[in-house]
Amino acid sequence: MEIQIRFRKRIPGLKSQKIKQLLKKTFKDLVNHDVELSILFTDDDHISQLNRHYLGRDNSTNVLAFPMSGGSAVDVDSGLLGDVVVSADTAIRESKERGIPLNETIYSLLIHGILHLLNYDHERSSEEALRMEKEESRLLAIIMEEV
Repeated sequence: MEIQIRFRKRIPGLKSQKIKQLLKKTFKDLVNHDVELSILFTDDDHISQLNRHYLGRDNSTNVLAFPMSGGSAVDVDSGLLGDVVVSADTAIRESKERGIPLNETIYSLLIHGILHLLNYDHERSSEEALRMEKEESRLLAIIMEEV
């Protein structure tokens, strides 16, 4: 499993090696072969620009996911999963608002983005939203056991 992490905006206490370790454990549970994933931590302004440019949505968001397949059907067998972009600004704000540790918020957003790359979509239907929410909770519990 290859995970590339870039910080356009740093998050205090967040370490690339720990993220990679925890996500590799998560991927063993999700897919049965190696995949490649790119993660970018950025700010609200940049994620807003990406959201506008690629999705036509004129607002900031907490996480974006861009599958390498370019479409809705993900070809995990290719090994190239895609890109997840997390807004550090929004993650920090949401963590404070919800009273949840920042690392838990970050891992939750990463899982959310990864599930989108695996063709989960909470916007499709209420059933799909529930399915995605259950999977997010299950995977977050796996990660938080290690934190």
